[in-house]
Amino acid sequence: MKIFTVGITGASGAVYGVRLVQELLSSGHKVHLMVTEAGWQVFREELGWDTSDREARIEEHFRSAKGLLHYHTLRDFNAPVASGSYQNDGMVIIPCSMGTLSGIAHGASGNLLERTADVMLKEGRKLVIVPRETPLNRIHLENMLKVTEAGGKIVPAMPAFYQLPKTMDDLINFLVGKVLDQLGVHHELFTRWGDQ
Repeated sequence: MKIFTVGITGASGAVYGVRLVQELLSSGHKVHLMVTEAGWQVFREELGWDTSDREARIEEHFRSAKGLLHYHTLRDFNAPVASGSYQNDGMVIIPCSMGTLSGIAHGASGNLLERTADVMLKEGRKLVIVPRETPLNRIHLENMLKVTEAGGKIVPAMPAFYQLPKTMDDLINFLVGKVLDQLGVHHELFTRWGDQ
């Protein structure tokens, strides 16, 4: 069992984060989950979730017989992931808003999500950012470059079409699969180039 942290922010594409957490849990991993306030709004707007009872939604959508899920609020700086001494095999922010990206790029550590990303960078561990914005301005691009130069990986929410997707799930699974590849987690979410 590996340990991963997933942050879901208020950028469009919350379904990517949901699918990633579900895949990690179904593979038997431990997941520390954080959702920003805007992320909860996107759950409501894009996925139709009733977010009035957040604990119930977490239980409903992330219940797993294999993996272990720990949900943390953004003010929970006592969470183990806030410390570099805690063994964490990788962190993904999916989708990542430009505001969160900026906080990470500038080392703000203004909440638990940003702090954990900072820990991943300072410890030389895997940090994967899945930005979701278009078009991108120079500030966005410079912040992505800063994170990359600090050791993070940028995996834009750009699905490929060589696997001939037929459904929305095919597009979602492709991106989530690419993220899992960055984490070194085995999956069969899409057909790889040359395997058709």
